[in-house]
Amino acid sequence: MRAPLALALLAALALTACGKKSAGQKIYGPNCGICHHGGNGLPGEVPPLVGRLDLIAKTPEGRDYLARVMLNGLDGPIEANGGRYSFSMPSFRRLSDEQLSLILNWLISRGATHPAPQITPDVIAAARKEEIGSNRVHAMRQALSAKGQIP
Repeated sequence: MRAPLALALLAALALTACGKKSAGQKIYGPNCGICHHGGNGLPGEVPPLVGRLDLIAKTPEGRDYLARVMLNGLDGPIEANGGRYSFSMPSFRRLSDEQLSLILNWLISRGATHPAPQITPDVIAAARKEEIGSNRVHAMRQALSAKGQIP
């Protein structure tokens, strides 16, 4: 009698733990998840984020670039993981530095880089000081890609 009860309690705890979302994931869902589908993207439409952002965030330039994408948007065409994407990502400047940091760090933590690089709210705040537009963000991307820093 005790074994089935213990198993039922264990299963309930496991399901509860699985259902908990991080703060970054909660903010990501209604803002980014609409297009990026949980971070996996949509082939030919929207690039995947998981398994890429952790690699981009390894350098200060990469972290600055990611902050600027979130703040200024990005217009395609771009290449990511060998796929070509012609999309337009809007700016999320309306979100706070803390919220943008939480989103990026949640996505970065889902990659294979351990320890995962972190993007602090200070990085977002520094990038927020200058609104550069999506064309300059695209140019930043091309420069980082030429250095092999964009997968």
